[in-house]
Amino acid sequence: MKKFFYGDMGPAPDVKSCAVAWLGRVEYMEALKIQKGLAAARSAGRAPDVLMLLEHPPTYTMGRRAKEEHLLVPRETLEKEGFAVYRTDRGGDVTYHGPGQLVGYPVISLTDRTGGPSRYLRKLEEVILAALRGLGVAGECCPGYTGVWVGSSKIAAIGVKIDVNRVTQHGFALNVTTDLHSFRRIVPCGIKERGVTNLECILGRPLPLPEMVPRIAASFSHVFGFKMVKTDWEELHDWLSLGNCGENRHGTSAL
Repeated sequence: MKKFFYGDMGPAPDVKSCAVAWLGRVEYMEALKIQKGLAAARSAGRAPDVLMLLEHPPTYTMGRRAKEEHLLVPRETLEKEGFAVYRTDRGGDVTYHGPGQLVGYPVISLTDRTGGPSRYLRKLEEVILAALRGLGVAGECCPGYTGVWVGSSKIAAIGVKIDVNRVTQHGFALNVTTDLHSFRRIVPCGIKERGVTNLECILGRPLPLPEMVPRIAASFSHVFGFKMVKTDWEELHDWLSLGNCGENRHGTSAL
């Protein structure tokens, strides 16, 4: 891995490393394929813990709890208008992904240190909260819901899968300059009584997505106790090519 560190953990030998990659814009199904390959490689000891950071083209995803009626526009209409629509194996309901949204997919092995599913979800929330605090934004969590809000509006959605080997997939989506109008075509996360916001609305200025990458990486480092080491597409594909990285078809979702 490249010797480039995010956060304040430094290169101490007793701190566990996590590779972090900013991948730019990636089609949803391609990102899912990479996650599943990395999860299989992580379980087999062929890959380290990895945090994938990226954005998607306009896409609606429906988690394991999603109801079809939470798509407020017919699926066929959305697809004709250029939106991809996918059922997926993460926890949770329906959400929107698109340009200007920073998506984080941790593919990490849960240990006693990282905790079980509930603790893992709370840690992902804290990653977002800490990154927001660095920008002077007071985010909060709401009892009974997963994710992060600013006031009554959701700024980050979280939905994960944890397989039988305790390796994680899926993750979080932070609205930075995301087009909020696209959320009007769904019931975001199945929650009717709350709205959606982004950092651009809160800060009153656009924030380039790559500027959030080191903030999220540093926050992830602090919350999970990792030394974050920068990696890239080439190294990800090296890990994927080390063996048979087919889908691990058995697992549970959590949200």
